[in-house]
Amino acid sequence: MKAIYFDCFSGISGDMALGALLDLGIDKELFMGELDRLNLAGYDILISKVCKYGITGTDVQIVVNEEYGDFQEKVKKHENRAHEHAHNHSGAGGGHVRRHAASSLKSIETLIYAGDLKQSVKDLSKKIFREIARAEAKVHGMDINEIHFHEVGAIDSIVDIVGTAICLDLLGVKKVFSSPLHDGRGFIECRHGILPVPVPAVMEMLSDSKIPLISEDINTELITPTGIGIIKCLTKDFGNMPAMMVDRIGYGFGKRETGRLNALRVVMGNTFEEDACEDAFMEEISVLETNIDDLSPEILGFTSEKLMQSGALDVFFTPVYMKKNRPAYMLSVLANKEREQELADIILRETTTLGIRKISARRYCMDRELVNVKTQYGEARVKVASKGDFKKFSPEYEDCRDIAIKAGIPLKEVYEYVAGQYKEQSNQPGMI
Repeated sequence: MKAIYFDCFSGISGDMALGALLDLGIDKELFMGELDRLNLAGYDILISKVCKYGITGTDVQIVVNEEYGDFQEKVKKHENRAHEHAHNHSGAGGGHVRRHAASSLKSIETLIYAGDLKQSVKDLSKKIFREIARAEAKVHGMDINEIHFHEVGAIDSIVDIVGTAICLDLLGVKKVFSSPLHDGRGFIECRHGILPVPVPAVMEMLSDSKIPLISEDINTELITPTGIGIIKCLTKDFGNMPAMMVDRIGYGFGKRETGRLNALRVVMGNTFEEDACEDAFMEEISVLETNIDDLSPEILGFTSEKLMQSGALDVFFTPVYMKKNRPAYMLSVLANKEREQELADIILRETTTLGIRKISARRYCMDRELVNVKTQYGEARVKVASKGDFKKFSPEYEDCRDIAIKAGIPLKEVYEYVAGQYKEQSNQPGMI
């Protein structure tokens, strides 16, 4: 199986990721032709081979045209809707109608979905932008659909993220691995003032992940929000490079002077046959089980609720017969590895059991996300799952229950209504 390993010994940024992937040998004209499908105006992209510290790699620079600054002022006055006009950039053909980018998540998603990009490229780009927007919104205390900031709005981030998705598609990569991330220390000056390193948005994306971070004695930023957004959405496996037959190596250079090689190294190759069956949608979980025959149903129900509130993936009971044909229940809890001990402690504390069986299991999972749907009764969340070309969705019970109680209508009608609103709004680019 074709795989890529990101060696982030000097952090990661959007331009470093794009440069390293291009350095693997992607045809420049082919890449530019795919990027041209985005129909984005206001920039030129400079791709060049450079040598630093005796290492040859690829440097990518996004040069934003002067007219883009004036356009941003117009965008603010028109609710950040994308405007169209003709524009040619490096590597692009003439005569195409092109769109400027704005600074809101909605306008960026509209731009991406309006382009003639492959669906897989659109989906990955949206996933990365939403992760960055989520972190920025959390840091600034704003709703994700209201936030306007340069990390998501800048043309260079759009090109870096969409360009990275295009490169992975062109390379035919099936699995992505990464080393631990390295960042500097101290403070940097940005639009919001002087902030500590890692910057708040990067720390927020690290806070709910399994990404290991190593702090270097370098007085500057090594990880950007765009960079960690990319790597977080690409891989769940961080650590040493897996056993693989190396095919090609690429280097993408950063712009900061750190006193040593500031680059991202990407290794592409094939994992061995024993890993070939590993699916990109598969994850490892723990199954905790115990048999209980001397506890009231009320306490079992309370324990189930507490386990779910503490992060269990699922909790269920199975009727069983124990010694001397005593009827009992087998309590089964599905848990992520990092939650395993906490959930085991709850079982031991809340029930009469003296021991718990642990089984490691692997399961196939669809990509899942919660999206907010606007209804006449307020917002309701819908769980959306996707894998490849197929997708399924389900309104969240708690939100539908609240609407049913407040509006005095049957719950099943609320489910049907919210599902219909999701279908309607999801067909409008940028709405969800």
